[in-house]
Amino acid sequence: MAVIRDSSSIRVEDGTATVRGWVQDIRNMGGISFLTLRDRFGTVQITMPKKKIDPGLFGLLTKLPRETVVSVTGEVKASNQTALGLEVIPASAEVFSEAGVPLPMGVIDKVNVEMDTRLNNRFMDLRKPEIKAIFELKSMMVALIEEAVRENGFTQVFTPKISAAGAEGGAELFKIKYFDKDAFLAQSPQLYKQILMSTGLDRIFEIAPAFRAERSNTNRHVTEFISFDGEMSWIENEEQVMAMIEEIVDHVLVGLKEKGKRQLEILGKEIRVPARPYPILTYSECLKIVNEGGLSLKEGDDLGTEGEKIVGDRMAEKGVDLYFIAEYPEEAKPFYIMEKDGTPYSFSFDLDYRGQEISSGGQREHRYDRLVARMENKGLNPEDFAFYLDAFRYGMPPHGGWGIGIERLLVKMLDLPNIREAILFPRDPSRLSP
Repeated sequence: MAVIRDSSSIRVEDGTATVRGWVQDIRNMGGISFLTLRDRFGTVQITMPKKKIDPGLFGLLTKLPRETVVSVTGEVKASNQTALGLEVIPASAEVFSEAGVPLPMGVIDKVNVEMDTRLNNRFMDLRKPEIKAIFELKSMMVALIEEAVRENGFTQVFTPKISAAGAEGGAELFKIKYFDKDAFLAQSPQLYKQILMSTGLDRIFEIAPAFRAERSNTNRHVTEFISFDGEMSWIENEEQVMAMIEEIVDHVLVGLKEKGKRQLEILGKEIRVPARPYPILTYSECLKIVNEGGLSLKEGDDLGTEGEKIVGDRMAEKGVDLYFIAEYPEEAKPFYIMEKDGTPYSFSFDLDYRGQEISSGGQREHRYDRLVARMENKGLNPEDFAFYLDAFRYGMPPHGGWGIGIERLLVKMLDLPNIREAILFPRDPSRLSP
């Protein structure tokens, strides 16, 4: 609370303040004691001269366990000994909820706590200003994304999260029982986004949960995440989709750098805003870089995590944080991506951020016959996707789109060590609670 009146938990009237929050720390110095009270905006010092306040009040406040929730009313006085520049001399107090002892983990203690312990006690972990700051920045980021797409004429949509088929067949899907039928949790809104391109809603976006049944316990994989998806009609090539993503990401970076100053200062982080346009590398160019970096990949192989890192290191040497990788082999891409005729490649791309993919997209195949053929070539039965194909049978404009992992983007912006740092209550193969 840089200014005491900025906090919703503080009320000031005629030099008297009522402050509410959590007891962060108590220091007993004999004739005087200090209580540090914390709320969402920071801390305020409650100064208790033993001879100047009621003995019962002194005894109550100095014996409170850490993290107890209290309200303190008292005189506001200027102080050059506190970060806020003022202190409160208490006249009365109310204890709303006394904290149990011992705490499951500390809030201000300079002790390393294992990730599992933090996540098992996430309610306590989130009381740390630096952890809370991450989610305040995440909220700002989503607002900035929405601001950018709306300025570009996009309509927000909400697609089903329970469906009869996956966007890419049966891979990585959570199967559920839907009454007497089999259904799946949505791994992507891809099929619905494309259906909407046939309706005249030329530009749409969605920010919503997505689910991937990947048994990967890494620092970059989770089974539930927030996906920012967009789709746009009347494109001539995938470069137009890349340009739109670039504009949105730039808007987010510039906005967070300005609006998130307080949170970035708490975290000790700085957001770099790359020059535009972002470089575009082809898959073949990246394959060469990767092999020069010590891997041995052949045409058509997945670059993989290690390959992406090698490319990221090469781009970092040039001072480049964000760059596109385009023209992936069509065989490696889903059925809805358009092939580049006469070549083994496709009109597809990834957006990488310092060696990690944060977005995937491309131009879609809008021609019904070719779309069906690609399905069959991928071993899929078009009859299973009748609800999707009908939209193409009766008139579909050229279109393309993308998906961006919100948490992956935030992790790279803030250089966080684990994607779980950017999710309030993460889900992975070994965690279903809290």
